[in-house]
Amino acid sequence: MLVVENLTRRFGGRNAVEGVSLRIERGSFVGVIGRSGAGKSTLLRMLNRLTDPSEGRILFDGTDVTALRGRDLRRWRARCAMIFQQFNLVGRLDVMTNVLMGRLDHVPAHRSLLRLWSDEDRALALAALESFDMGGFAANRADHLSGGQQQRVAIARALVQEPDIILADEPVASLDPRNTRLVMDALADANRRYGITVLCNLHSLDLARAYCDRLIGLSAGRLVFDGRGFDLTEDVARELYGLEAGEVMDRAPPEVPEPRPRPVREAAALGA
Repeated sequence: MLVVENLTRRFGGRNAVEGVSLRIERGSFVGVIGRSGAGKSTLLRMLNRLTDPSEGRILFDGTDVTALRGRDLRRWRARCAMIFQQFNLVGRLDVMTNVLMGRLDHVPAHRSLLRLWSDEDRALALAALESFDMGGFAANRADHLSGGQQQRVAIARALVQEPDIILADEPVASLDPRNTRLVMDALADANRRYGITVLCNLHSLDLARAYCDRLIGLSAGRLVFDGRGFDLTEDVARELYGLEAGEVMDRAPPEVPEPRPRPVREAAALGA
């Protein structure tokens, strides 16, 4: 279980995250929602220890993650894989090599520098790519892929880390609807098939409701909602999103008025 106790992060005189406390069960799929600047990315970066908390603790199965240093911290980052909005692939390298980078914590440094990957590592990487329909692109340069394909490669790279947790920071923010669905399906598959806990920052409330077992809402760095999608009322949405609430809440599509009949003379002029 992942436990967050009174987690706070200050930047200058501003609290990006303030006093957040959570308990995340293993195998859950949690959506972190809120407007831009609410503290979602900072929260995930603290969980991975890319950003250190100003106050509070992070515990995982009884281990104090906030106290880890050196190799123990590197091992934690391997167990708590991060997926970024910008994909963070090495564009000039092929897809297979990018995925194998997820094995860096599992092999000696000299082997990874010389790209002396074992057959077992290669088989694991290819299996991860195949599971997301990307096996046929293993030899392609990463920068020749579409955005959705690159993000699925990033998820495959996270998967070969053999993580307990995947943290996805706005993984679909720059994708079209089709690739958004493919990437969210890939995260859901990793969650269901392997029992990996997923925390995913999302701006779209529709996506969060469709894919997540639980929603955590942040506003100005504070936790203001913790529940299921159907528990999220319009009042809470307004607290989370302010003036943007109407854009993220479900709304019936506008009615399209029936076209008015053309005047007889206009219809005749058009040959109707």
